[in-house]
Amino acid sequence: MSAFHDLHPGPDGTINLRVPLRGHQILDTPMLNKGSAFSEEERRDLGLLGLLPPHVATMEEQLARTYENYSKKTSDLERYLFLTGLQDRNEVLFYSLLHDHISEMLPIIYTPIVGAASQHYSHIYRRPRGLYIAYPDADHIEQMLRNIPYPEIRVIVVTDGERILGLGDLGIGGMGIPIGKLALYTLCAGIHPATTLPITLDVGTNNQSLLDDPLYLGWQHKRVRGAEYAAFIEKFVEAVMRVFPDAILQWEDFAKQNAATLLERYRDRLCTFNDDIQGTGAVTLAGLLAACDVAGVPLHQQRIVMYGAGSSVHGISDQIVAAMVDEGLSPAVARDAIWLVDSRGLVHAGRTDLGDEPFKVAYAHPADCTATWVRTESTDGAFTLAEIVANVRPSILIGAAAQPGAFHEALVREMARHVERPIIFPISNPTSKSEAIPADLLAWTDGRALIATGSPYAPVFFNNRMVTIGQCNNVFIFPGVGLGILASGARRVTDRMFVAAARALSTLSPARDDHHASLYPDQNAVRIASRHVALAVAAEAQRAGVADVCDPDELARRIDALMWEPRYARLLPA
Repeated sequence: MSAFHDLHPGPDGTINLRVPLRGHQILDTPMLNKGSAFSEEERRDLGLLGLLPPHVATMEEQLARTYENYSKKTSDLERYLFLTGLQDRNEVLFYSLLHDHISEMLPIIYTPIVGAASQHYSHIYRRPRGLYIAYPDADHIEQMLRNIPYPEIRVIVVTDGERILGLGDLGIGGMGIPIGKLALYTLCAGIHPATTLPITLDVGTNNQSLLDDPLYLGWQHKRVRGAEYAAFIEKFVEAVMRVFPDAILQWEDFAKQNAATLLERYRDRLCTFNDDIQGTGAVTLAGLLAACDVAGVPLHQQRIVMYGAGSSVHGISDQIVAAMVDEGLSPAVARDAIWLVDSRGLVHAGRTDLGDEPFKVAYAHPADCTATWVRTESTDGAFTLAEIVANVRPSILIGAAAQPGAFHEALVREMARHVERPIIFPISNPTSKSEAIPADLLAWTDGRALIATGSPYAPVFFNNRMVTIGQCNNVFIFPGVGLGILASGARRVTDRMFVAAARALSTLSPARDDHHASLYPDQNAVRIASRHVALAVAAEAQRAGVADVCDPDELARRIDALMWEPRYARLLPA
């Protein structure tokens, strides 16, 4: 049972797996349970006779029955609960169902519905999955890591629940994010689910409504900060390095004050990355490169306003600079093309509150940069976002501040006055936090805007044509990055690996062939995209010297061998 990721079909296409369990022990193990699909031979040999209805179902019959029941659910949260229940009973059937309905079910198992599920986590809790490592148990972390049922872990996603999507501190409810992310690793890149591990580090919560909730399942304590927090994280990382020395550790949904710090502290000690910073940066860069191709203006000639200055904007900005440098600019000139706007207004060197945020300091414009600006809304104080847009005249506008409606009509129309094809990416999640609605953006720009969003939106009928809205979704990046790391045996994760991922994804943009098409591939083709990204990431890992070199054909074979397909194994008694 410990070598799921090494299982491959025999000459007849059948996978054989010997198991030491019998009867209900098998039925209660999601990675082994086949439900009504157990063969008559398996039922006899594994102590299952009489425990199942007599008909031996095919997977196709199971899928039809399961989808019929799924379709009867009347709300997205009910659909989420149905799918997580299926995952907890029969993982192979769960992934096979998702594979057949990717575009329909992806928003259910991840954004935006995972956000609502995380908000209600303690009230809809059914069955444990992964590890819950609470601060009071800091001295037992290694023991906890050894308690999991499958010891050959290759990918870990960890959160402390402080910045879940655009919803803020959800405490232990943040566990929905690592679970969802790892489901996407399997669905989109074929990483075997038995080699993945979701972890929540419960260091308390400052969400008073959770602390007051008698049903809250987490540690009911204010968040641990400072040296105590750092020491806890250090114990966790050290334990991971001892127990799973070859695993990828992905940081997810940490608050901005911790996200960059933890990445820098540990990136040279183990194979690790932060998807909110690097993954978001890469997937956004991929969409921007495609949009620039459609607009006919290269990235290094664009002027960019970023609304928001958290972890995601940090990653996006750094990825854009790297791409501009590739196009011939110096890093300093590339940074000058980016204007950051945070909750206190424009980021510039005249502000006294940037000292503890090195990212903002690096992108701050000179203190006198606004000396000749024209005010259109305010008479004193910080310039508003609309005024910044009016004075900077950006050709690219990115929203990652979780402020719904921030890209209002007057602002967008002003931007569109100065650029032929305005590129506008309201990427905040979930949908309720989006800075603008695609239909409005098209209306306010006379259909000229090139749009991508963080959450899924239906196509928009505009000017007698259907406009497909691409989703700037990390699902196109991080599963392929992980696959490329594992296939190449990379020992570290570099920023250039994410630039390579972005460029690889960008080449798959339908908009490059049809300027009215989506900037991102169809989600039904996400496994193809993940393989394409994995090849680019693995090649860059070899070029950077963090992985041993092999020929491209061998690299492709390794990637294909790692891409698990959800099919039942033939179970044999051990």
